[in-house]
Amino acid sequence: MSVTPYQTLAHNDEFISRHIGPNSAQVDAMLAELGLNSVEELIEKTVPNGILKKDELDLADAVSEQTALAEIREIANKNKVFKSYIGMGYHDTYVPNVILRNVLENPGWYTAYTPYQPEIAQGRLEGLINFQQMAMDLTGMEIANASMLDEGTAAAEAMAMCKRQMKKNKSNTFFIDAATHPQTIAVIETRAEHFGFEIKVGNPETDLEGLEYFGVLLQYPGTSGEIKDLTAIIDQAHAADALVTVAADIMSLILLKSPGSMGADVVVGTNQRFGVPMGFGGPHAAFFAFREKYKRSAPGRIIGVSIDANGKQAYRMAMQTREQHIRREKANSNICTSQVLLALMSAFYAIYHGPDGLRRIAHRIHRLTAVLAHGLEQAGVKLAHNTFFDTLAIESDNSADILARATAKEINLRPLGEQHITLSLNETTKLDDISELLEVITGQTIDATAIEAELATSEGIPAELLRSDDILSHPVFNRYHSETEMLRYLKRLESKDIALNHSMIPLGSCTMKLNATAEMIPVTWPEFGRIHPFAPINQAEGYQQLFTELQKMLQECTGYDAVSLQPNSGAQGEYAGLLAIKKYHHSKGEFDRDICLIPSSAHGTNPASAQMAGMKVVVTKCDANGNVCMDDIRAKVDEYGQRISCIMVTYPSTHGVFEEEIVELCDLIHSVGGQVYVDGANMNALVGIAGPGSFGGDVSHLNLHKTFCIPHGGGGPGMGPIGVKEHLAPFVAGHPVQPVPETDVSNGVVSAAPWGSASILPISYMYIKMMGRQGMKQASQFAMLNANYMAKKLGEHYPILFKGKNGFVAHECLLDLRPLKESSGITEEDIAKRLNDFGYHAPTMSFPVAGTLMIEPTESESKEELDRFIEAMVTIRKEIAQVESGEYPKDNNPLHNAPHTQDDVMSDEWDRPYSREIAARPAAWLKQHKVWPTVNRIDNVYGDRNLVCSCPSIEEYMD
Repeated sequence: MSVTPYQTLAHNDEFISRHIGPNSAQVDAMLAELGLNSVEELIEKTVPNGILKKDELDLADAVSEQTALAEIREIANKNKVFKSYIGMGYHDTYVPNVILRNVLENPGWYTAYTPYQPEIAQGRLEGLINFQQMAMDLTGMEIANASMLDEGTAAAEAMAMCKRQMKKNKSNTFFIDAATHPQTIAVIETRAEHFGFEIKVGNPETDLEGLEYFGVLLQYPGTSGEIKDLTAIIDQAHAADALVTVAADIMSLILLKSPGSMGADVVVGTNQRFGVPMGFGGPHAAFFAFREKYKRSAPGRIIGVSIDANGKQAYRMAMQTREQHIRREKANSNICTSQVLLALMSAFYAIYHGPDGLRRIAHRIHRLTAVLAHGLEQAGVKLAHNTFFDTLAIESDNSADILARATAKEINLRPLGEQHITLSLNETTKLDDISELLEVITGQTIDATAIEAELATSEGIPAELLRSDDILSHPVFNRYHSETEMLRYLKRLESKDIALNHSMIPLGSCTMKLNATAEMIPVTWPEFGRIHPFAPINQAEGYQQLFTELQKMLQECTGYDAVSLQPNSGAQGEYAGLLAIKKYHHSKGEFDRDICLIPSSAHGTNPASAQMAGMKVVVTKCDANGNVCMDDIRAKVDEYGQRISCIMVTYPSTHGVFEEEIVELCDLIHSVGGQVYVDGANMNALVGIAGPGSFGGDVSHLNLHKTFCIPHGGGGPGMGPIGVKEHLAPFVAGHPVQPVPETDVSNGVVSAAPWGSASILPISYMYIKMMGRQGMKQASQFAMLNANYMAKKLGEHYPILFKGKNGFVAHECLLDLRPLKESSGITEEDIAKRLNDFGYHAPTMSFPVAGTLMIEPTESESKEELDRFIEAMVTIRKEIAQVESGEYPKDNNPLHNAPHTQDDVMSDEWDRPYSREIAARPAAWLKQHKVWPTVNRIDNVYGDRNLVCSCPSIEEYMD
């Protein structure tokens, strides 16, 4: 018996082969198909030699899943989970276990993509309609969008929307109530600075008189807990031709008069306390509700009700012409990542508890707050306000002593100035906690049980501010309260969607790769989930270690010198990177640099982000091969010279090609003092192969929800940290509440929390740890191998639009369908919907070139899965040929009628020139397992002309 060394048997790099799909035999077969001897040869023939990384990544060796989990467990244990009464929009909560296990921990929910293909996303879309209905009910508004990134971002977007609406009001001043949460004020101030708006912070009851302004933001309840009737202030603002946004606490709206009933124009807030862990800042969904007349100016996505080709009710994203990917620099915002997974969790929380359960929770929180208030007053403690929902502000000359006693009891309170302390109760607070708080604050032993027994009324909410209208009266909020019913409802919704647990999602530019279970496990640990983002930093030692180690890993993967983790979406990362560039130029006195060059092939978020940063977008041309046109860039450099702030370039290009002149491009921009922003969307082809910070980039955002394995969650969460070169490092975003090391708060704030969506960073940390230096490079190599194999096989049936100089593509390719459209009338949408019948999500349609499909297989798919998808596309090409030949009519064929539902094939009538088998099971593997589209092709025009964004009646469900 031969002896195998222990190190080999230990198999520490086992995870690499778990993450990378093709095995060695499949790799050999694909290389043979491409006429190559090795993966290294593919890289050499695809990536320009001048940018190839010559040395290995300076990362640790790969470790096993068990070792990585043990290491991150040690890190998590360094965090101290204190009872948090800090508030400020973040509260401890209970995640119902049925939602924890079946949504947050379920790949059927967290691996799905944004519902751009609604026919195979009806489950998520129904959940989002529920979310919108919930937001509309609680805020008293007429319409709501399908979530925002966080409360601060939502408030900043509300400011911009108010300005767009107030065209006759020429003021550039936006007024913020001083009682607003400080992190929200900071995010708004940053956004306003680059829009050219002036911010006034003050008391709206005294400071609005005589002031010219276009909008007002009010916090309800205020950050210190006070509740006021906002009607008079809102009326005053309307009389001044201004709009009013109210930032509202969602739990308080169960009991309080709605902002809509007081006249608010926009209502925003966070859904975090509806069953979403604090997670040191995120991810959390925010709601954004508004008057219907503002619907075409509102940011974010709106889910609407429409009908399918057979008149059946169906959901889809409404009014997509508002989206940044279409409108570019004219978009309402650059938001492309909402928070779908978290929005769904909060909607399911409301469904599970129902209106009666939510009232019970809200009343319990308020009752305990009233008991605490009464006990404090009995002990001689003065309260700053006599109105409250869940938050009290106490006046004290010995605040330091109180805070010290609290810390000793592992309790976090919020110091507010030198002589005030606030404390906010939450769903997890119990009567025993009130006794403990009374002792901490007064130094006396006080029995809260006795106080509660003698307290006849809870008078913190004035009678005129008590809610009198019904909430959540739709049947969906009133029928799934047993765990059995809730479990089945969640499963019914999940079964309507295609996610990565069914099949590959070949979306070009979106990198839908494996989100490994081991990477996801730490996300739900309380040591990461139950920490308030503004808890004393010495309680977050584990998070600090995680941030530091992850930043170093990302620096090594990109070639940059520093990384900011604050941006909580890719688009937010673009914005943060551009602000760093702008601040850098201003530090040198170069205030006239306002031009941002953007190639015509760029992501739609690029020009939208540049516009938000106050830059002027100048579009540059692409040549016939899809490359950035260097002659045009030279001409633009000659024309604009010292006015050029930066260029935003995606590399490898959005066309799926490694452009040969990237170093020359960077040098050219640098020659006039401009900066190079390398869009990090396609980092999945670069890690370990070429670093944007090494070949000329000054800043990049990194889509951690793409290259670094954080799942898309059906349209969020995402993370978009930025990597920067040393000279830009002093200009990344800071935070006014929780200081971020080595940052300056004067640079601005882009997200409400200092480290963005901190609780999902363990996913990327685990991925890099388990892949190690070897695996990270291999991920890029095999992403390119899979893409080139697919391009080669599909190229025999469809034209590949762009290739590199040696005939290879990067990690994605574009199929040109325009000739087929001319010869057959079949469109890219027909092909996309027909792929649904094969159990596949469609590739990216008509981006970056109209009439194309952009396909990216990722490294995580095996050759078997690639071959299934190829077979589907080849079968579709044969069906197109049957249309071209006249065998199938142009208006009655498998593509025109796709997707096909069970209702179709079970129908008594069948008048189509192809069989039911061809309709529903066009490939042999579908006889083993099939995900059925639950609706036929959806009528988008009907939906926009008859816009309905709330839950349909129960009768419509039954129909």
